[in-house]
Amino acid sequence: MGKNLVIIPTYNEIENIEKMVRRVFSLPTEFHLLIVDDGSPDGTAVKVKELQKEFAGLHIEERKGKLGLGTAYIHGFRWGLARDYDYIFEMDCDFSHNPDDLERLLAACKNGADVAVGSRYVKGGNVSNWDMKRILLSYFASLYVRLVLWFNVKDTTAGFKCYKRKVLETINLDRIKFMGYAFQIEMKYSAYKKGFKIVEVPITFVDRVEGVSKMSTKIFKEAFWGVLQMRFAKRD
Repeated sequence: MGKNLVIIPTYNEIENIEKMVRRVFSLPTEFHLLIVDDGSPDGTAVKVKELQKEFAGLHIEERKGKLGLGTAYIHGFRWGLARDYDYIFEMDCDFSHNPDDLERLLAACKNGADVAVGSRYVKGGNVSNWDMKRILLSYFASLYVRLVLWFNVKDTTAGFKCYKRKVLETINLDRIKFMGYAFQIEMKYSAYKKGFKIVEVPITFVDRVEGVSKMSTKIFKEAFWGVLQMRFAKRD
């Protein structure tokens, strides 16, 4: 049957965390949930600990300070691998990723994919609540990545993914260096370079309604320059 772990990094997600936890645990398939919280001052971690009394498959790892998206996921990957999970997911807490789509990503991996990517830019994918400028920026950012790295994933910055455990066991997580959008690109590119099959599953991405976006100019700059570094870096 397989064990499924959804990793959600959080920082100040008190408006969303309980709703997200309840949605994930209401799905027909059993998913365990690991919250990696970076010292949220708004009580996110406290709320998760309250919910642990209700949900046996809910786990939390607390870190001190904002240590970055990439390090949160790598922390979660290692936690999940050590506990023998078969399928490990990345997902945001703000409902930009629909928890119902976890079932579809899992199905893609069970049907031959090594990495399933929730994609805005394949047929059937869509974006909601974005203005045209932001849509074009995101689309052409992914096009730039494909041209520089020469690999055919249309939504290269997507952060909604399912990995088979063998992918995360094979990639040298110690060598992953980027923390923001570039982290998402680097993980896909690393899987591609190792010969793993990446399948894009169409999703509708919905911009967050509650809470504060973590996006910044620094993250965009890291992605732009990081892609060039990935292209010419030596890989094990």
